[in-house]
Amino acid sequence: MAEMRYYGTGKRKTAIARVWIIPNGSGKITVNRQDAKGYFGRLALLKIMEQPFEITGTNGRFDVWCTVKGGGKSAQADAVKFGIAKALLAFNPELRPILKKAGFLTRDARIKERKKYGQRGARARYQWSKR
Repeated sequence: MAEMRYYGTGKRKTAIARVWIIPNGSGKITVNRQDAKGYFGRLALLKIMEQPFEITGTNGRFDVWCTVKGGGKSAQADAVKFGIAKALLAFNPELRPILKKAGFLTRDARIKERKKYGQRGARARYQWSKR
């Protein structure tokens, strides 16, 4: 019999994470075919990814397998967190109030503003001299 997997997509800035969680696992997190510690390096980023499991009390009950691309490491960790939260919701819809209250089901829409023509940056203007 094939093992049951639950899927969630997470996005943050320009990072996109495709996340699968597998119930009855050992808590192993694999990112882009590497161990999460090896991929992210920083302990703080690993803690960010595990927040949905900690708040729902399912820490160590799932194996996580994900692919992530775009953005930086911090945005990728947030994208994986969002994907895990959505996959947990697919696994058990009763977790929705807990995840919603913690803010894990809200897409953080803050992205870099585009540079405008006639300006130095998104909002910075070229210096203007009166004389």
